[in-house]
Amino acid sequence: MPTPDQSSRSDSESGAAAGHPGTGVLRIATRESPLAMWQALHVADLLRQKGAETEIVPMVSSGDVDLRPIDGKRSVGVFTKRIQQALLDGEGDLAVHSMKDLPTERHPSLRMIATPDRETVHDCLVTSEGIDLDSLSDGARIGTGSRRRGAQLLRVRPDLQILPIRGNVQTRLQKLEAGEYDAIVLAAAGLERLEMHALPRVTLSLDIMLPAPGQGALALEVRSGDDSAIDRVRSVNVPATAACTVAERTLLAALHGGCLAPIAALGTIDQAQLQLQARVLSLDGQECLQAADQLPVDLQGDQCEQAAAELGRRVAADLISQGARTLIEAGR
Repeated sequence: MPTPDQSSRSDSESGAAAGHPGTGVLRIATRESPLAMWQALHVADLLRQKGAETEIVPMVSSGDVDLRPIDGKRSVGVFTKRIQQALLDGEGDLAVHSMKDLPTERHPSLRMIATPDRETVHDCLVTSEGIDLDSLSDGARIGTGSRRRGAQLLRVRPDLQILPIRGNVQTRLQKLEAGEYDAIVLAAAGLERLEMHALPRVTLSLDIMLPAPGQGALALEVRSGDDSAIDRVRSVNVPATAACTVAERTLLAALHGGCLAPIAALGTIDQAQLQLQARVLSLDGQECLQAADQLPVDLQGDQCEQAAAELGRRVAADLISQGARTLIEAGR
């Protein structure tokens, strides 16, 4: 795979077609953070293996420069809108998003066309000593920008102080090292992609920490009418990942939860059965609604994503019947 210092160079020396949407070089629009650049380069490598030429087009999103805590007024799309606008303005042909950051409401002129193979879905607890959740001192300060993570931590350790934190992975680790927090929670996928294998961390079990819908997955988005880009980008889609994440994101949309609500979901496939488990929590973690369901799925069939969406709606309906909407509204 290319290295980050190749990020601004085209895979084609000429790059002559880079300025013509739908033809020649696929221009990949991405944020400039180290993790986002890794993801874009990874997708470029996958596309190159399928015979497509690519060029990385780095951009700065509002979420990268505004480090205030995310809340109900500054939330959905802070990391994705600038990248999507690049496609609409013809600055790029393909947007690479962390799927958990992508709003469930689809833009009418854009289309999410592919989901490559998924990285681990786990979250992990990062401390300077590498200790586990039970070993944290009473009232330990935990840095996380996620209400989902905070609520699930408080569910098992109500004594913890959940404090907001912003910035990329490196910035958050610097704040931990500076003593602003006793621990921080990070997605294991990002640490794996950045090859931070030596970082002291403990993986949180799914019983404690169910992931965000789409966590560990990438969403590849193109303009709806760009048939050339659609055909080429579709070649790197992984049906199993697509089915699982469609179920998760459909559930999130049906709950009207957005990316801030304390909602967790995970789709898995076992012996041709698509399974979905989900939680909705109160912000203090003391109320936790849970639901799960499954249905058969043919990953090679035309109705695969429709079946996945139906499963998402079914599990969402179960949670709504238990009172999920009330918890979600209370957490806004």
